[in-house]
Amino acid sequence: MARSLSLGGGADRARILLVDDDERNLLAIKTVLDDVADVVVANSGEEALRHLLKGEFAVILLDVYMPGMDGYETAQMIRSREQTKRIPIVFLSAVNKESEHLLRGYAMGAVDYVFKPVDPIVLKSKVAVFVDLFQMRREIQRNAAHEQRLLDVTIRANAEKLRVEQELRLAEQRQAAILESLPLVIYLEDRDAVAPRIPRFVAGNFQALTGYDFDAVRANPNLWEERLHPEDRDRALAGLATRRGAQAGAFEYRWQCADGSWKHFLDQAVLLCDDMGNRTEFAGTILDVTERKALEAQLTHSLKMDAIGKLTGGIAHDFNNLLAAVLGGIGMIERRIKMSDDQKRIVDMTRHAAEQGTELVSRLLSFARRQTLEPARLPIQRLGESVGDLLSHTLGGLVQLDWRLGNGLWPAYADGSQLELALINLIINARDAMPAGGSITVTGENRTLDVVNEAGLEPGDYVLLTVADDGAGIPPDLIDQVLEPFFTTKEMGKGTGLGLSMVYGFAQQSGGTLRIDSEVGSGTRVEIWLPRAIADADSPSKEASKNADIIQTPSVLRILLVDDHAGARVTTAALLHDMGHDVVEACDGPRMLDLLRAAPNGFDLIVSDYAMPLISGAEGIRQAREICADIPAILITGYAEAASISGRPSDVHILLKPFGAEQFAAAIASAVNRRAVAIAAE
Repeated sequence: MARSLSLGGGADRARILLVDDDERNLLAIKTVLDDVADVVVANSGEEALRHLLKGEFAVILLDVYMPGMDGYETAQMIRSREQTKRIPIVFLSAVNKESEHLLRGYAMGAVDYVFKPVDPIVLKSKVAVFVDLFQMRREIQRNAAHEQRLLDVTIRANAEKLRVEQELRLAEQRQAAILESLPLVIYLEDRDAVAPRIPRFVAGNFQALTGYDFDAVRANPNLWEERLHPEDRDRALAGLATRRGAQAGAFEYRWQCADGSWKHFLDQAVLLCDDMGNRTEFAGTILDVTERKALEAQLTHSLKMDAIGKLTGGIAHDFNNLLAAVLGGIGMIERRIKMSDDQKRIVDMTRHAAEQGTELVSRLLSFARRQTLEPARLPIQRLGESVGDLLSHTLGGLVQLDWRLGNGLWPAYADGSQLELALINLIINARDAMPAGGSITVTGENRTLDVVNEAGLEPGDYVLLTVADDGAGIPPDLIDQVLEPFFTTKEMGKGTGLGLSMVYGFAQQSGGTLRIDSEVGSGTRVEIWLPRAIADADSPSKEASKNADIIQTPSVLRILLVDDHAGARVTTAALLHDMGHDVVEACDGPRMLDLLRAAPNGFDLIVSDYAMPLISGAEGIRQAREICADIPAILITGYAEAASISGRPSDVHILLKPFGAEQFAAAIASAVNRRAVAIAAE
């Protein structure tokens, strides 16, 4: 078998290095060994060494006696090099068969001797042994290299497999963590599954979502149906049955968790098919949409309140026009007609009714968050003293009012009179909730928000005022309704339903909010959040009053009165006439501008309604000042959007309907004096 290795042909044959200075010997020996291996010939030791630098050989046949470097020296050089020292060397010798020469040859690294003349069979046999050994060694090396490559590939494959497995485990862990953090359960359920429901597979944080572990569902197959809200049971069961005939389905229902709370679930699933295309099971999710439902309810409530607010503001505008005409007419009657006591009593009753109407409109505007506020730096402790004095004789002996306002409480930035009214409303509501008596506690706290809270307040500093009672409490289903206008739980004739809605509107308009916590039988806690006052600031009305009466107001003014409401215009004109002024009336903005163009310097003051068709009061005054620069002006209004009013010229005074003679006279003096001060400064 070894011989067969050496006799095979092919490009990968072993090589023999034959070194002899005799060309005849080289040819003869090469002819003998050509079928054993490829023979490379060299004529000298130096040439032999050069061949050894270019490749490997199975055996070296080396002539002992050669000119120059003989065989012994060449063998010594071959044995001294690391790359060639293990190549077998067979000496060729024609003489010197003595032992000392043989020993010297073996000492130089020879493994055998062949004596000339060479026996071809012996030479061929000896060389074939070395060639076979070389081929076997090379085969072993190839096999070892192949096995090493296989081992390297296996190691790399195992390392890659380990990496993929680690990534898969990490992905599974991330997926499980994500599922557990979401208000979501994933399930697989048979296509024909109906109540009772027991999914075949559940993933996600089932216990966090429902309060039950899945073993409880397996133990009680009716659990899902039993915990459905009574109002949603039929719809949920119908949705479950309907999706059996469809490829997908979704339905919502309320479900009672283990702790007794109700959650809104969105149950949706799609039908999966097996490899044969048969529809076998539903893959679905149960999503907790409780928070979304709460936000939808808040949005609906906000939209409803906004719509009611806009409607209320419009109604308030018309009411104020009517009340202005009524109160103006009553004032004109009182000034111009001498009445008996009975007649005065009737007029007083009429005025009182109209003033009550004015108070009702004020509350409507407060709810609608469209009343004109005059916020300023407001010390809360002082506010508690004033409100306490007002209520000292109102609460009765059965109710105790406890004020807890610490000395370190921040000042609030709010309208003081409106905040007083808000606290009075809340305290009286608390008193009415305790017919048998009890305790009302008013506390103040400093609060800082770092993030937007659940009520939508922006980060910042706030003053928190709380009115708490230990009365009957408010049922949970009425908490949202108590802030709506005209809603009241009091008996007929004992409440308008505007108290809480007015407080809510005031808090919102002031940059804060209102929050109610209540438990039936334990009492109610109402919180008013107001922004903290950063610096001292006087309200615009106070600043205006500081500049009042600096210069004596002329006794007779020529006033251009503009109002589209005939009744209000007539009574206002009569009031101005009674004050001694000369009045020219205009029914709208274009008519006012025509009068000014006809007499640019013919008027001392413009008094204009704000809300009018064609041209608003603010725009009319702006155009009027293009004709008559810097003419003093007053805007009177029953209602207007705060943003629209803020667009007026800064020196135009706002007077709210209905107003009395003293208010009107003060506004006229302020407007005319402000213009006089400006002229004097020039």
